[in-house]
Amino acid sequence: MGKHLGVKTHELFLGLTILAIGGYLSFASDEFMTFGNIYDLINNYAMLTILACGLFIVLISGGIDISFPAMTIIAQYVMVTLIQGTSGNFALAFALSGGLGLLLGMVNAVLVNRLNVPSIIITISTLNIFYGLLLYLTKGVWLYSYPEWFEQGVMLFKFTAADGYDYGLSLPIITLIVVVALTGFIMNKTSVGRMIYAMGGNREAASRMGFGILKMQLFVYGYMGLMSGVAGVVQSATVLTVAPDSLLGYELTVLAAVVLGGTSIVGGRGTLLGTLLGVILLAVLQNGLNLLGISSYWHTVVTGVVIVTSISMTAWSQRKGQGVRV
Repeated sequence: MGKHLGVKTHELFLGLTILAIGGYLSFASDEFMTFGNIYDLINNYAMLTILACGLFIVLISGGIDISFPAMTIIAQYVMVTLIQGTSGNFALAFALSGGLGLLLGMVNAVLVNRLNVPSIIITISTLNIFYGLLLYLTKGVWLYSYPEWFEQGVMLFKFTAADGYDYGLSLPIITLIVVVALTGFIMNKTSVGRMIYAMGGNREAASRMGFGILKMQLFVYGYMGLMSGVAGVVQSATVLTVAPDSLLGYELTVLAAVVLGGTSIVGGRGTLLGTLLGVILLAVLQNGLNLLGISSYWHTVVTGVVIVTSISMTAWSQRKGQGVRV
């Protein structure tokens, strides 16, 4: 009960922090609370949210994956190369990119399981291997050419607002909704989700109960790979370029959002709601700093301070919860 209370306390703290920062920014900048800014925020942070959903599941299982930026770019690069000149659709793009991401994720799972080395070491290694192979095989060449159907994108319920811009359910927003719903369903409504929590809480006990650890790891790291592929399509549809080194260092931003949401680095503890609140807090902070004209050099400093505060809150609530149980 104490642990559950701690999670709720952390989510409440995040929610209040978001409201406080949002309230300040709405007074400090006329642009913050505009429909256009909120819409752009959701579109621009869709990729971060999708990757955070994948990393959330990996962390809950007691593992960690640092290699997903490389998986995202590889899946994206191969997908864009293969759809050149096709009369396909986004289902084909997601199948190609998601399928390759899934395979790369399963490579991580097999290595983590068979080598019995901490997953952070394995995935830092595969991050470098994947990036190295991509840069060697592509010579670092950027891709700019897309089929017409891909450039046109997707926009459901399209309308023109008073500001003269078109709005609607874009591809990033639709994908974001589907991914969040799927992740929530897996973790809260299925036996697989309960097994993932159990494996993260006590791997040895889960193994003795008959859980297939390799199968669970294949699912967890495969899901991270799948989300990497899905995020690759979303990013590609947003910027219409593929740069082989564009996501270098992005793993720390995604990890920050998930940890900020209260998910434990050692596994077994965290909620999808907390992860989403972590993403929202990062998005609001970074957007606010931009609107206030504050140098981008300060973005990482402010983000770091918020994360340290958040982790301190988590540790404090856990100690308090343990005190309640004793």
